[in-house]
Amino acid sequence: MIKGFLLKDESFRALQVHILILRHGLLPDNYTLPYILKACANMKSLNLGGSVHGQSLKLGFPSDNYMGNSLIARYSAVGEMGAARLVFEEISLKCVVSWTVLISGYAKGGDVYSTRLIFDEAPLKDRGIWGAMIAGYVQTNCFKEGLKLFRLMQLSGVKPDEASLVSMLCACAHLGCLEIGKWIHRYVEKVGMPVGLKLGTALIDMYSKCGCLDLAEKVFDEMTKRDVICWNTMISGYAMNGDGGSAVKTFDEMRRLGVEPDSVTFISLFAACSYSNMADEGLRLLHVMANVCKIEPGPKHYGCIVDLLTRAWLIEEANAIVQRMPVTGSSSEEAIAWRALLSGCCSHWHIDLAEAAAERLVELERHSGAYVLLANAYAAVRRHDEARRIRKTMRRRGVDKTPGCSSVEIDSSAHEFVAGEKTHLKMDEISAILEVIKTHSEIDSNFVSSVSL
Repeated sequence: MIKGFLLKDESFRALQVHILILRHGLLPDNYTLPYILKACANMKSLNLGGSVHGQSLKLGFPSDNYMGNSLIARYSAVGEMGAARLVFEEISLKCVVSWTVLISGYAKGGDVYSTRLIFDEAPLKDRGIWGAMIAGYVQTNCFKEGLKLFRLMQLSGVKPDEASLVSMLCACAHLGCLEIGKWIHRYVEKVGMPVGLKLGTALIDMYSKCGCLDLAEKVFDEMTKRDVICWNTMISGYAMNGDGGSAVKTFDEMRRLGVEPDSVTFISLFAACSYSNMADEGLRLLHVMANVCKIEPGPKHYGCIVDLLTRAWLIEEANAIVQRMPVTGSSSEEAIAWRALLSGCCSHWHIDLAEAAAERLVELERHSGAYVLLANAYAAVRRHDEARRIRKTMRRRGVDKTPGCSSVEIDSSAHEFVAGEKTHLKMDEISAILEVIKTHSEIDSNFVSSVSL
């Protein structure tokens, strides 16, 4: 019965049954308590989980693999990795599941250094352990490290499972590694691995972010089952590639087939309309969202709408949207729309409104973006004194601009570049080539230097 309630995602009722069993004088065994721990983890209840752990100690279960692994998973779910590690050390005969659960816990907490140390300690590494470590790298945006570990996994003779391939496709999408992504797709076809929801969605995302919409559409069309996440990914793919018309058509087809959109769907739709200069269509979809689908627009939606309007030179209309936007109580959320308004004002040299937006944005968050945008806007209209004043303010307040970062794939290897980086072995050669490019740019386009950050 406890398991049945968990399968129905009714964790509280599962706990009620457990309490009822205890009141009847019955003691749980090492197969029952893990289900109770799962219920506690689902409810993010540290106190209840601690009580169950104490009960397991009295009954002598902690050294048991099944019970121990459940305790590790439970502590990991609430971020108590110290307690999870203690339970792990108490397990007398650790199995691969024990190592996998602990590695996954550290990875989800963002501690990639400790995750790798534990991974290296594991005496036997099956594909679950490899997959957990690879996923850890990808979840912490260490995409290149994830790719390197994937290659090491292959050299070790371990065949990747679906989870590992999904992680790798995510890394390829972020790094723009199209050839590696294509290789993974060919591997999936070669071994006859079914393209389910997770794998299919990852392929669509990878191809879309690498600019291969035709291949993304092919994967999407061949999928026999699609959930709302899959539809959202395809719509997002059209958005990032500037095909607003196809994004809207896909949304219409989605609704025709009875798939209910969610808030993420409309973020992608608004972005698609923005990139394709479809202001009227974007406003129509805002009406559909609120009045037909009954989804309340949030800060991200308003940010997209503001971007949509400013791109269409409708600056005053965008300002009106921001002024009418409901207050959420979260400064970081409210800042999204103000940042979009500031960016739009700076792009169209609407300096007076840009100053007001920047002032409000600085009140909401201590972020370099507002300063950088406003300083560049001043420079664009040759108000260099104001631009210098902004830069001085940044230095005085200790606000730094985050360096830009980009990557390129050459011969199936990802190469990453960071603005201001000086440690590359061939830095002198790179600087010389950049100087030549800069010189030609100035000659060819009659380049006029301006103050910029």
